[in-house]
Amino acid sequence: MAAARPPVFAVLFAVSLVLNGAYGAGKTLVLLDNMAIKETHSMFFRSLSDRGFELTFKTADDPALSLIKYGEFIYEHLVIFSPSVEDFGGNVNVETITTFIDGGGNVLVAASSDVGDPLRDLATECGIDLDEEKTAVIDHHSYDVSDDGQHTLVVADVENLIQVPIVVGTPSGNPILYRGVGIVADSDNPLVMDILTGASTCYSYFPDKPITQYPHATGKNTLLLAGLQARNNARVVFSGSLDFFSDAFFNSPIQKATPGSQRFERSGNYELAVAISRWVFKEEGVLRAGRVHHARLGEKDPPQAYTITDLVEYSIVIEKLDEGKWIPYDGKNVQLEFVRIDPFVRLFLKRTGNYYSTQFKLPDVYGVFQFKVDYNHRGYTYLYSSTQVSVRPLQHTQYERFIPSAYPYYTSAFSMMVGLFLFSLVFLHYQEKEKSE
Repeated sequence: MAAARPPVFAVLFAVSLVLNGAYGAGKTLVLLDNMAIKETHSMFFRSLSDRGFELTFKTADDPALSLIKYGEFIYEHLVIFSPSVEDFGGNVNVETITTFIDGGGNVLVAASSDVGDPLRDLATECGIDLDEEKTAVIDHHSYDVSDDGQHTLVVADVENLIQVPIVVGTPSGNPILYRGVGIVADSDNPLVMDILTGASTCYSYFPDKPITQYPHATGKNTLLLAGLQARNNARVVFSGSLDFFSDAFFNSPIQKATPGSQRFERSGNYELAVAISRWVFKEEGVLRAGRVHHARLGEKDPPQAYTITDLVEYSIVIEKLDEGKWIPYDGKNVQLEFVRIDPFVRLFLKRTGNYYSTQFKLPDVYGVFQFKVDYNHRGYTYLYSSTQVSVRPLQHTQYERFIPSAYPYYTSAFSMMVGLFLFSLVFLHYQEKEKSE
């Protein structure tokens, strides 16, 4: 992500999210190359409006363009459907957009073969690399029958989608129609997700030029859709194709040009586009931590301080956002850590009703500890909960009177006492005998 930004924006934006409804719907700025895109992509925009998004359409070079007003972010989400823009208008630029992301805003970006430097720079800030201008994804094996001969109208199978239903929904099985620039993700960035990859036979290059150097992307390394979930839970999705979201591609029949290929009456673009928009705008995959409770086993209230080796019960409420409502989250791999500096205990939590709970024995180490739940499941927002507690050693009245491991020492002490007693008897008896003689 981008370098550190002024924290005031992040604080103000977080407050505005709380006031306006942090997840799902909200005010959305849509930047277009021209207003004709509003009509050619009307189905996608209508799907957003129907779900409660308040869309504001502007051209990307509008001189009155602004994301910040009086020190606060005006919008909660940003859609950039202006791949060829060379300079954003107003006070919007790449730095402003990265500040928006650092403040928790969500961004959906669609590029094309005419992609300009601003979108390429923005992608770089997010750990994503777009190919050069005028390049396209080419596949001489998986292209549509209506292709113009350059084999840039690529057909992507649903098997190439990331296996995370929370991100891509439940695919209908219809292939995806794609025409646009190739994407490569930074392999060292664990926050980037390969949402849709090309086939093993595709590559990214200039369609009208002979190949004189190794292409920017080849095979499965060629991404068609890429996503990013930042550590502050802001989400960004990059599509290398603006046409991917168009009405023409939504309604287009699709069939590979290879003989015997099945023909589909329409592509799977619409279902995938809606699923991705639901994820990137936090209508799906949002978690929150609720009430946390911990106490000694059999007690209701937490003590002022635990004692080493106490039996403890811990529980936490975890909920997910579903259709605007918070419902219990059903996860199988939620873990609890009992941490001082490093974890002393790590175990899975079991769901019981609305709670995730577990019981365990505190370690034989005293100090300041934390009950910590740090949950990171692909496609979901990061969940973090930390509760600090003190653990003290045993009081002098709590130690065992006789410690089993000290029995050898007890035996030696008593044997010395018995030996001294016997020695005293023998010694005194021997002296009395000498005096009597």
